[in-house]
Amino acid sequence: MLNVAIVGPGLVGSALIQQLVAHSQSSRFGRLPIAVIGIINSKKMAVSSTPFAVGDLSEWKTKILGSTATPADLIQFASSLAALKGPTAVVDCTSSDTIAELYPLWLSKGLHVVTPNKKAFSNDISLFRKIQDLTASPTGPSIYHEATVGAGLPVLSTLNDLVSTGDKIVKVEGIFSGTLSYLFNNFSIPGATQKFSECVAVAKASGYTEPDPRDDLNGMDVARKVTILGRVAGYELSTNTLPVENIVPEELRGVSTADEFMTRLPEFDEHFKKLNDEALASGSVLRYVGMVDGVNNQSSVKLARYPLDHPFASLKGSDNIIAFTTERFPNPLIVQGAGAGAAVTAFGIFADLIKVCERFDISSAKI
Repeated sequence: MLNVAIVGPGLVGSALIQQLVAHSQSSRFGRLPIAVIGIINSKKMAVSSTPFAVGDLSEWKTKILGSTATPADLIQFASSLAALKGPTAVVDCTSSDTIAELYPLWLSKGLHVVTPNKKAFSNDISLFRKIQDLTASPTGPSIYHEATVGAGLPVLSTLNDLVSTGDKIVKVEGIFSGTLSYLFNNFSIPGATQKFSECVAVAKASGYTEPDPRDDLNGMDVARKVTILGRVAGYELSTNTLPVENIVPEELRGVSTADEFMTRLPEFDEHFKKLNDEALASGSVLRYVGMVDGVNNQSSVKLARYPLDHPFASLKGSDNIIAFTTERFPNPLIVQGAGAGAAVTAFGIFADLIKVCERFDISSAKI
């Protein structure tokens, strides 16, 4: 059986628990025995030598991390997990830099790591290299992070397959932000009448943006994803040196609150209208894209124009789309679909847990 310990059971972690509960009650469990044995949040933790009961997992806030849980201690949590019988995967569902720094410790204890947290793979490259070294052995601990780039979309697995089979990566280009996808799919299309500030307001009210939309519009989330893709492709990209276009108007970057930003954003509708009108006049639309181009050293994150017949121009809703141009795929191999949301991100994590099971031949026969 694969033991699973969840760090940070928020929206994504809770969705993962729901999916693992459903899995434990399905016929698939016999072939892929994956069970939750540990949960830790910022205040409390619990570790069990046997899987938590389905009923307790369904009400984990009170029945597992209730009054009988012990105070949270990440170091003790890892030590308790390492002492358990059988393989254990730690699932980090946070976005914490501090927790990402603990991955080498977890791996050195023989724990597998599965995560949607981008920090370990896009912060200082020394941490990325250390993790690579600790997971180099085919029989040692492993790390999977498919959900760091496209939630449940098979983006990193596709790139890994291309690299592992010796294909030459020419370019990886895509719309990696569900928020920015939604904004420009609605703002920059022929016949659209909404002002840019109105599109942002609708996106914020619909829950597509961060509480402060500047955290989406500054491009740093996309920059992290491009950095991860570049490193997996073999390039030493860094968010510190990657050219990133921040589309937050300069005058609004320093305002103190999100409310003030939203109040003043209409002042810049004319700026965005001009950009959009120029694009439409040339038979194009605006899309916010990230690009890995290590061949020409032209990796970037920016607002760019695409002709109306381009796949990026016809994207709908908040979907992501990623195009891999390689020696074998001169006409790009395209991955498209929902790239954000708790359920699809949890699916991406769950699929990675299955990879751990399959890689180490973990089945009910070995319990």
